[in-house]
Amino acid sequence: MYGADPDDPDPGPVPSHDYVELVGGPLDGGRLLDVTGWSPLERADGVLLMSERGAFGPGGRCAYEPAEIDGVYPSRFGWRGDVP
Repeated sequence: MYGADPDDPDPGPVPSHDYVELVGGPLDGGRLLDVTGWSPLERADGVLLMSERGAFGPGGRCAYEPAEIDGVYPSRFGWRGDVP
């Protein structure tokens, strides 16, 4: 995930990669998820991301799903809640 490691010596996104912005919830704040190579169906399903910032602490997951659809590919994933 781009933007997750503040000590990364090259923090910029890779030009040839595709990203979605994470909006809302504990991972909000300009973080981009690298979805390069994901099919339209995989993007439509969303993702569960491990996060220490969620309601369940270390080992918990944050659920993100497409927040808006721009044609076939969503540009943002919105937070839908936390799961253990």
